[in-house]
Amino acid sequence: MMGVVRNKVIFCEGGSKSLDFQLINNRVLSNNITIIPVGGKFNFSLFIQAYFYIDKKKNDENNKKQNNEENQKVTKKYIIFRDRDFDIEPTSENKLLQIDKLGNRAFLSHRTCIENYLLDPELIHQYWITKYEEQLENPISKWGHKDSPGVDKITQWIEEAAKNLQDYQAVRWALGNLCQLSASRKHLDTSWTKDTIPDSLDLSHCKSQALSLIHDFKNTVAEVTIDKFEESLYRYLQLFNQQEFWQQKHYLIWFNGKDIYKAMHKISQDKKRPYKSYISMDKFSKWAVNNIDITQHPDLIELRNKIEQL
Repeated sequence: MMGVVRNKVIFCEGGSKSLDFQLINNRVLSNNITIIPVGGKFNFSLFIQAYFYIDKKKNDENNKKQNNEENQKVTKKYIIFRDRDFDIEPTSENKLLQIDKLGNRAFLSHRTCIENYLLDPELIHQYWITKYEEQLENPISKWGHKDSPGVDKITQWIEEAAKNLQDYQAVRWALGNLCQLSASRKHLDTSWTKDTIPDSLDLSHCKSQALSLIHDFKNTVAEVTIDKFEESLYRYLQLFNQQEFWQQKHYLIWFNGKDIYKAMHKISQDKKRPYKSYISMDKFSKWAVNNIDITQHPDLIELRNKIEQL
């Protein structure tokens, strides 16, 4: 749907073949809108600026008689949607999240990443039996697995993979907390004014401002400490060790879905385990983004509503 309606845009992570793009395009959208994949999550700001700069130039060339200010207002009907990752903790309410520094147009998934939404035992089971039935009807099918072991076995497979990741995810969350400190992503600025030169260009004034920038930078760098990492790590280890966390399958929200996929694959390769013939989750995902029921996920419904309101 890229390039359909340029004045309504949603920017997402990955490329045009990414799960993010496919999920939005195939399951979330209910009206015409342009989907722009920007690659990595740190590309959003520069990519959007460049996109609208080029878009404005085209509008100016094609609509010279129209008011440029009105053109710009129409063109900038956009939102950003990306994975939450380890940038902010999920809330108890299933809704889109925001980070102040990203602005009010940027929304993060409730679950860690798109893969988390696909980790549904019922959905995996449905894919499994669908492919198995296709093989029975078509002997030359490349499907190399037996029939689905059932929802309970698939649930156990996912949970075992998640439990293997328990400590690793706690460490990732602790590091994520450090990343949110201003120090972790702060650069030493080379100017103390924005988009203009200072009122005073006197050496003593400029040097004073520079020393102030250096002082602020040193203070924020000092915020990243081993003690803060240890404190966060202990908190997450305690959280992920609670019985309720596993009973309510909160790992599907907190743990990274890509990591769970990899852990499931590792289990399936262990010849001593009953998972030897289990399916490829990567191949499953390509099917699942076209078959997931987003009504089970309030945050994805919220995303659809925000798109419709553009």
